[in-house]
Amino acid sequence: MSEEELLVDRDEYLAHGVHIGTKGKNKDMEPYIFHVKKNQLAVLNLNQTDERIREAAEFLAGYDSEDILVVGRKDAAKRPLKAFADALGTKIIQGRFMPGTLTNPASDSFMEPEVILVTDPEEDAQAINEAKDAKIPVISLADSADSLDDISDVIPANNKAENSIGLVYYLLAEQIVEARGEDRDIDIDEFRTEPVIEEDEEEE
Repeated sequence: MSEEELLVDRDEYLAHGVHIGTKGKNKDMEPYIFHVKKNQLAVLNLNQTDERIREAAEFLAGYDSEDILVVGRKDAAKRPLKAFADALGTKIIQGRFMPGTLTNPASDSFMEPEVILVTDPEEDAQAINEAKDAKIPVISLADSADSLDDISDVIPANNKAENSIGLVYYLLAEQIVEARGEDRDIDIDEFRTEPVIEEDEEEE
């Protein structure tokens, strides 16, 4: 994929740290790893990330916003999730995912989304497990060490830092709005508070 075909400049992905993986590497994520540095830090393939954001957005655009549930337990996901939900009108669960939310109709937190979007397969495992039981498709951001068990579609990306999570959710929201033919602006500054750090290293 050429630079012109990416959703944002490659430098923008790099500056937000979207390509930065971990020193851990799961076999499920091997197809999305561009290379491993000498210090064993994995570098994710930004072409794959960009393509998967487009595919996920096209899939999500086919659902009514109120039927989409966005989940993120970690603190770094709080602002990006809220901005995504505010922009699109989706349901959102930040912080702890209460057991029974997708599987127990007697629970005060019970809801019946048609698709869920999670930020971290490890942190959000409860949501993924319940979605499996409820036969709800799951789209997840995933870093180099994450398992993709019970995940329908993956967006390979650094899911540890607010900047990276924020850019991915911003691009998803922007692409969903475009796919739906809606004419409104989405402000990336709503999705992250951290200053963007320039990255000299090129992914490829």
